[in-house]
Amino acid sequence: MSHHIVEIDHLSYHYPDATKALNDATFRVTHGESVAIVGANGAGKSTLLMHLNGTLPPSSGRVVIGDLPVTAKTARDVRRTVGMVFSNPDDQLFMPTVRDDVAFGPLNLGLSLEDVEDRVRTALEKVGALHLADRPPYRLSSGEKRLAAIATVLAMSPSILVMDEPSSHLDPWARRTLINLLKTFDHTKIVATHDLDLVLDLCPRTIVMCGGAVSADGPTTEIFGNDTLLRECRLERPLSWEAR
Repeated sequence: MSHHIVEIDHLSYHYPDATKALNDATFRVTHGESVAIVGANGAGKSTLLMHLNGTLPPSSGRVVIGDLPVTAKTARDVRRTVGMVFSNPDDQLFMPTVRDDVAFGPLNLGLSLEDVEDRVRTALEKVGALHLADRPPYRLSSGEKRLAAIATVLAMSPSILVMDEPSSHLDPWARRTLINLLKTFDHTKIVATHDLDLVLDLCPRTIVMCGGAVSADGPTTEIFGNDTLLRECRLERPLSWEAR
């Protein structure tokens, strides 16, 4: 099960304009963990996630997926293991129809047309979006685009699921459907989000980022119970916390 493990080792990154987005981040996620990455805007969450499948190269430090360091040479293999749902679904939807988008990845794996169609149908059913299969993505609402983008990743059957703001723009029914779906995903999940109620519902472990660094890493209930930490990192407890 080593290919389900994510290691971030003293990872730093600065953008071409010298803006430092990550500062010596280090943590390890093991097989089957469901881990939230939280932090205020600009904390480095999205930048961190883009290192997990080789979208961005480290300025220093390294990322290892299983036994494979993430580099330009290994990125193709890494992306077969790490399924990434980006914060903007338009970054993942580019084909004439939703069906074509969801089929794109499996087709590039060399699967038979029958197997591809089965994966497309199963992925869309899982997110409650089978009725969108023949719709052009540009005619979808923001929430519908989000569901379609998630389906494109699920169709690849990843060992590690990485999601950036997965509940953004979803109505309450679609959000609950997503949470229930993610609870059934047995492999490793890493979720960056501002939806702290989703975190409380889904992720036993939470990593807090602040200023591009890891400020805390521990059980979600302990993180959300730390008033000083939340205040320093510009976070608030989820609304459902008081109902516990």
